[in-house]
Amino acid sequence: MFRNRGLYAAVAVAMLAPVPVMASPEAPVIALSNSFYGNTWRQQMVTAFEEAAREAQASGAIADYVVMNGDGSVVQQNSQMAELILRGVDVIAINAASETALNGMIERACAAGIIVISFDSVASAPCNYQLNFDFLGYKAEQAEAVMDLIGGSGNVIVVRGVAGSAPDEAMYSAQQSVLANYPDVTVVAEVYGQATAAVAQSAIANVLPSLPRVDAVLAQGGSDDMGIAQAFVQYGGEYTDNMPVIEGGGGTDFVQWWAQENARTGYNTISMNTTPGIGGAVLWLGVSLLQGAESPREMIMPVATVDDQNLAQYADLPAGQIISPSYSLEWVQENLLID
Repeated sequence: MFRNRGLYAAVAVAMLAPVPVMASPEAPVIALSNSFYGNTWRQQMVTAFEEAAREAQASGAIADYVVMNGDGSVVQQNSQMAELILRGVDVIAINAASETALNGMIERACAAGIIVISFDSVASAPCNYQLNFDFLGYKAEQAEAVMDLIGGSGNVIVVRGVAGSAPDEAMYSAQQSVLANYPDVTVVAEVYGQATAAVAQSAIANVLPSLPRVDAVLAQGGSDDMGIAQAFVQYGGEYTDNMPVIEGGGGTDFVQWWAQENARTGYNTISMNTTPGIGGAVLWLGVSLLQGAESPREMIMPVATVDDQNLAQYADLPAGQIISPSYSLEWVQENLLID
């Protein structure tokens, strides 16, 4: 009578455990596999996805949604993808840890009939849709603007983004292509900021004491801009009233600081950033494809730009955010789908 007590206990625990979301043709499920959650941009992107998903769920367009956040590793994201394939979700939106290392799992998902959309940090698997930003184009444009602001000569620090990600590789390549045209510009340091204020601040603070006067910092965004600015502010000295031209990455904290410095010393720079609202756009794109709409295999999202002409417009936005519009179903229908 008592020999099966352990079995009964195990069954009871299983019954009490959360039941994973499973998909069916009548109850479509959309999943987000996000490789990295450790900066403001990614957190805001996930929020945008969740807000759009709740709206889609309330309207009956989907039955449910799944969000999985990772630690930046390919191993963990491959495991997440395997779980989502097993659950049989209908759409996977993936912000990939690698452009190539997830391709095998993405192909498995496609073979299982799952719509896969890689976005922001895209994957190169032929079967997946790509919702991307023109990292090469806008980062080259921003770097050129910075070179103009420093007169084409001086010392520069390059701050890279999330190590191993496709956006980091693309943006770094764009910056290097611009720097190659300026022989009077010297790169005096190169660090990783992980697109995060605290990491970028620490990285800059560690190298500043050993460097000559820095005239500009080429960065990547995510919230690294404010961390970079804080490192120079805390270092003080010659930078107190003569800050380097720091590339803005759309952080509202940075834009507020820039506006204050502009009023105090005439400081000027340029901010350009990818928009974390893409999380909402990819959700609505997934819904549309699920309902039979057609889109190109490769799509490009707009970026947000702040310069001396519109600085005042953005200076009073709430702190701790990345400048971004919200993208609705109607926006996706007008801008991403094929008529």
